[in-house]
Amino acid sequence: MGLEDYREVVGAAAGFATIAQCFSPVIICRDIIQQKDTHNVDPTPFIGGIGISLLMLQHGLILNDPAMIPVNIIGLILNIIYLSVFYSYTKDKFNVFRSLGKVIAGVAVLITYAQLESKERIEFNFGIIVTVLLLILIAAPLFNLKEILRSKDTSSLPFPLISCGTVVTFLWLLYGITIKNVFIQIQNVVGCTLCCIQLALCLMYPGKPRKKVE
Repeated sequence: MGLEDYREVVGAAAGFATIAQCFSPVIICRDIIQQKDTHNVDPTPFIGGIGISLLMLQHGLILNDPAMIPVNIIGLILNIIYLSVFYSYTKDKFNVFRSLGKVIAGVAVLITYAQLESKERIEFNFGIIVTVLLLILIAAPLFNLKEILRSKDTSSLPFPLISCGTVVTFLWLLYGITIKNVFIQIQNVVGCTLCCIQLALCLMYPGKPRKKVE
């Protein structure tokens, strides 16, 4: 029996792991609520998570893949909740609202494109778009790599998301292999590699504890 014979099992495992990953920011939100402060917390994973969930949901509809659709609906709902918590405590509400507006506008354009493009081309073209955007989101915490190496502090890296992301991308890689979808394979080979790099940084340079806000 080949790996493709375990498609449903691998898909279910990847789906459950993704849902578990969607709950990992609960730890971050708990700290925000306890500290009543968003210092050193980047809203990009939440805002990007909303955008990517919408696009991955559209991708799942294009592929007619039952493993992708419910996972991304749940991911969308949870990321909206997390961003709402962040928004409630941040002092820079305007920039959060502006960034979210840009993401929603971009998603709307891409979903409109998906409705207008021919069926023969949309799976390939939309797969490329989603792959590029997903990898940018996964790599986003590394944009501060120079500062992390200088300070030897990974407080800015969302460790719960990274550790769960490592497992999730590996499982989706296996799923991509079982259904022989090159885009899912590429997304998760690169994604898993980026997560492993960030995880290694977290282990090498543990984040400094946040100071309690009076």
